[in-house]
Amino acid sequence: MSSPSLRQLDIFAQMVAAGSAARCAQDLGLDLGEVLDGIAALEMRLGYRLFDDPAGAARLTPAGRKTAQAMMQLGSDTPSPAGAVAAEAPDAPAPPPPAEPPREGIILAAPAPIFGHFQDALAAFEAANDDIAISIDLHVHSARDAATALARGRADIAYFYALEEPAEPPSRYGWSEPLNLYAGSGHRLARAAMVGRDDIAATPLLAMEPHNGMRQIVDAALARARLPFDAPALESDNMFEIMAALRDGAGCFAAFGPLARDLGRMSGIRRLALDMPLPAIEIRQAVGADAARKPAVDALAEFLFL
Repeated sequence: MSSPSLRQLDIFAQMVAAGSAARCAQDLGLDLGEVLDGIAALEMRLGYRLFDDPAGAARLTPAGRKTAQAMMQLGSDTPSPAGAVAAEAPDAPAPPPPAEPPREGIILAAPAPIFGHFQDALAAFEAANDDIAISIDLHVHSARDAATALARGRADIAYFYALEEPAEPPSRYGWSEPLNLYAGSGHRLARAAMVGRDDIAATPLLAMEPHNGMRQIVDAALARARLPFDAPALESDNMFEIMAALRDGAGCFAAFGPLARDLGRMSGIRRLALDMPLPAIEIRQAVGADAARKPAVDALAEFLFL
């Protein structure tokens, strides 16, 4: 997954393995605060919680379990019952595992913040259809990503970011998320009653790293709005680093979706009052060409639109 930093993913993976923030900090040689800050930054980026009470029992939320499976394909370290029987009686054949009815698999590809948008709907669909297993792929961000995943069978349903309806893949409009610019509350632009293109011309831009899927759609939207930004003064997927730079008056930052929502609630950070609208980010849904042969895929695609 390209969105979070590798450090945040390392902390998340070790937190899952360790079962507690304190043990994770010990294993990684970090302070407890660094571990909790890393998890908080990752949750902010994704737009949903990964752990219940991360400083305590650190139980994965349902969305956290799905994210762990999607990011790292975590396996179980628990010995199987058959292995335990063989250890007690090596000459006896292990009993066959109990037969389970086959479950139809559906692969849903979406950027992590979009997954956060409908995680409750996914849980409800799985609860009502216990013969269906939904897997999550968090690598898709653009129309090109979605088209490739659907064509290669890596996804049955794909959600992606766009500024308008693309030629490929065939898709339908889900919803739009406004793009906004943010700066530290002490920045001259944050104090202005109205901000125009000329005001922005001399303002440094803070941005996510170039490979980040959200960065790419933001760059496309800023270019369409003809905002005169130079090369970013800071590129980072660590949102705490971005927030600190904003509060220090280092420049402005463009965001949409859950990340924009969270930034708007942060003390010391303010949304700029622009005198021009910025392009909205469309969230679009595409379904694989063979969905007609998979009634459950079509049913889930419709359910997510309810």
